[in-house]
Amino acid sequence: MGMQEATDTMSAQEISVREKQELREHESTRPGRTYLPEVDICETNEALWLWADMPGVQDDSLTIHLDQGVLTIEGAVDLHDYESLTPVYSEYNVGNYARRFTLSDVIDHSGIQARLRDGVLELQLPKTERAKPKRIPITQ
Repeated sequence: MGMQEATDTMSAQEISVREKQELREHESTRPGRTYLPEVDICETNEALWLWADMPGVQDDSLTIHLDQGVLTIEGAVDLHDYESLTPVYSEYNVGNYARRFTLSDVIDHSGIQARLRDGVLELQLPKTERAKPKRIPITQ
């Protein structure tokens, strides 16, 4: 099967582009648009891991805070380099990022760790001891 034949058999859903979701709440304190970063969340016996795509965000413009069980991540992008440009076509949609998550009491709030590398925020959300799986010994 040639490349053209393979392309012709793809459905519209397989090749469609998902647009960035813009934050519905008004962010009047930041210039430019604010988007929801796309995230992956995985679980191990010890923790939940969250990765959020935040391209263009630097360490000094990233804020992570926890207040009454709500974890908020906010990243500001320096829009200065884009101000003089006239978009012709854009899928990237440069803007700031903000997302909120409500954490359950299964998460050890005091042990949360964060790292930003290559535009990807990684959060480790450790589980409390009572939430970790335990092996029950067999007694005689």
